[in-house]
Amino acid sequence: MKLGILRTPARTILPISQKVIKKLSDLGAEVVIEKPESSVNWEESLIQNSAPYVSREEILKTADILLSVGYSELESVNARYWISEFQPFNQPDITGKLDAMGITGLSLDMIPRISRAQSMDVLSSMASIAGYKAVLQAADLLPRYFPMMITAAGSIRPARVLVIGAGVAGLQAIATARRLGGVVEAFDTRSAVKEEVESLGGKFVEVEGATDRSDSGGYAVEQSEDYKKRQQEKLAERASGADVIITTAQLRGKPAPKIITEEVISNMPPGAVIVDLAASTGGNTIYTENNKLVAIEGISIIGDSYLADSMPQTASELYANNAFNFMELIVKEKEIQLDLDDEIISNAKING
Repeated sequence: MKLGILRTPARTILPISQKVIKKLSDLGAEVVIEKPESSVNWEESLIQNSAPYVSREEILKTADILLSVGYSELESVNARYWISEFQPFNQPDITGKLDAMGITGLSLDMIPRISRAQSMDVLSSMASIAGYKAVLQAADLLPRYFPMMITAAGSIRPARVLVIGAGVAGLQAIATARRLGGVVEAFDTRSAVKEEVESLGGKFVEVEGATDRSDSGGYAVEQSEDYKKRQQEKLAERASGADVIITTAQLRGKPAPKIITEEVISNMPPGAVIVDLAASTGGNTIYTENNKLVAIEGISIIGDSYLADSMPQTASELYANNAFNFMELIVKEKEIQLDLDDEIISNAKING
């Protein structure tokens, strides 16, 4: 059983590591890795010559299983299975493309967020990194200190941070901002996360009357127009003192909700920074552009849904662990066997 590791254009993460290669060998998998265009120091440290580099063409001709972090157009393939993040909600034609290649897609982003699947949850692994990096990027752009400083030249107040969405990314952003000395407030439609926010040192901002579904898998859910109005009023009020806003709200299978309006932005102090982690699905601000930094009325808005790629070594290690834990579930007697009575497997299988 040959497992081919494919690189995804515009992504830096490699879904494999030396430790995982050894574990995969014990499962009966021979790992080969698509050769990089140039030498990468962090990747050499990650792999440590534990698997050979071969051409993309050779992988497509000889691999029985493909593993990558995202979809890319391929010519004819030998493999029967491809494990990746296919994002079928955002790419509705993906199942047809996989069917046309004669390959079964197993989408890691479709694994349900249940206790048994936590070790396979690539979305949470990458979101944790993104929340951390979002605060660091904001601190880099912010023209002032994060922590309170008392010096002979005078006292500096701490930066005020507003985090919208207290899922995995939001909670990591809260923790990171607090470590840097910021004063943090957090908003979420789910009142159940209040305790988590407060345990990290944040103040929970609550707007009553939210639709709060426990089966949303960590995603936001569509709210009523009346609630949205009250939400905007509250956010405009809290944004007036915010030096940094981190937004993370996404609706599964739909464009991200526009939470940060022109009014909210106009209330922010000059030099403030917004980091929008929902940029790839339209963004939470009306001005967000994916993979771009834009300036509106003196406010910097960073649109980046793949901040985990800015920490490729750690992201690759975590991604590789998640992918292996999934493969351990589906590989029996040195070949893939899909038990569709298992909700993890049935959700991950998107075609075929």
